[in-house]
Amino acid sequence: MSSPTAAAAAAAGAGAGAGAGAGAALEDGAGTFTDVVVLDLTQIYNGPYATFLLARGGATVIKVEPPGGENLRKRTRRDGVSDPFVALNANKRSIVLDLKNEAGRALLLALARDADVIVENYAPGVMDRLGLGRDALLGVNPRLVIASGSGYGSTGPYRDYPAMDLSMQAMSGVMATTGESDGPPMKAGPALCDFLGGIHLHAAIVGGLYRRTRTGRGCRVEVSMMASVYPTLASNLALFVPGRGMPSRSGNRHGGLAIAPYNVYPAADGHIAILAVNERHWASMVRVLGLDAVRDDPRFVDKGTRVANMDLVDRTVGAATVKRPKAELFAALMAARVPCAPVRELDEVVSDPHLHATGMLRWIEHPRYGRLLVHDSPITVDGVPNVPYRPSPELGAHTREVLAERLALSHAQIDEADARGAFGRPNG
Repeated sequence: MSSPTAAAAAAAGAGAGAGAGAGAALEDGAGTFTDVVVLDLTQIYNGPYATFLLARGGATVIKVEPPGGENLRKRTRRDGVSDPFVALNANKRSIVLDLKNEAGRALLLALARDADVIVENYAPGVMDRLGLGRDALLGVNPRLVIASGSGYGSTGPYRDYPAMDLSMQAMSGVMATTGESDGPPMKAGPALCDFLGGIHLHAAIVGGLYRRTRTGRGCRVEVSMMASVYPTLASNLALFVPGRGMPSRSGNRHGGLAIAPYNVYPAADGHIAILAVNERHWASMVRVLGLDAVRDDPRFVDKGTRVANMDLVDRTVGAATVKRPKAELFAALMAARVPCAPVRELDEVVSDPHLHATGMLRWIEHPRYGRLLVHDSPITVDGVPNVPYRPSPELGAHTREVLAERLALSHAQIDEADARGAFGRPNG
């Protein structure tokens, strides 16, 4: 019997760089990335969100998992309204390859010959140590876009630091700018750094594909979480002067302390966020809240004086809002076009009629976990139909199918690869 890796290389070489083999076309719909084939080696949130956006955009995303599955699949809880792995891995196909095994690596390289994109978010240097670095991948497919996401990037003094969302929030300035000025630094509730990195990684992949349309050549694109987060400090940096000693944390106030009112105020049954960015907003808010006494007060006459008297502004607004329910305040301020929003609990957010009406949230019946709430991609393209939603796959559910379709391997050849440990479970 011929070696499965040799057969794979021959089969893949026939269509190297073509973008979609016979098995790559979408089964049940079209999308922005139809005929784009992605090998997804990513894990947890950062990379899987980037490839989720591609999958929901119509790309054929083949999730390449290690034996036992990627970390998020192994650690996810099953008792909540949603499930992170399920939410981030819809519309993907799962195969298992042991990339520490020679036969597993050979199959990945064979798959790469006819892929458009390969995405990984291992620590810098891991792909090179596996023999799957830039030169090896472009060597088998010069049109391949290689996308790498990491905490700090592949260069610089921090490149080898381990990075998770909490450590990135600490390192990037998120925690230093979150919390009250006289309190300790606080993490943001959501996994901001992971998902900001994933969003930028998706953009980098799109940029790499666009570059390929102009040059005909593949490339490596890279995104670090730390670099992705820094631009979000824009408001905080606007008034920051090294050595001045001003508090870096501003609670719920504007990060640059440049707008007032800009805060979360008490309501009769909770809280409401209100910000008056311009004079029209201020005048409308004063009218809605019945603050006629401050209309001609010189301490509130313009944006500059309100910022100078920020504490007084907040006390004045709060004394008016606390008398009324947040829904009533929201309705009245919205009618007056004043930027605001009630502070909502998660049970209100997951039931939000707008998110459900627009299709961003939906309930699904997952074949393993039952009824779950999942999110969709926030990206829409005019005139491009939505790709039908497919729940996240079981671990390795498509291993044999993908190898047969994309590499034209027979059952016997796949069995031989299994026996050689390509899937992490040697038979012989």
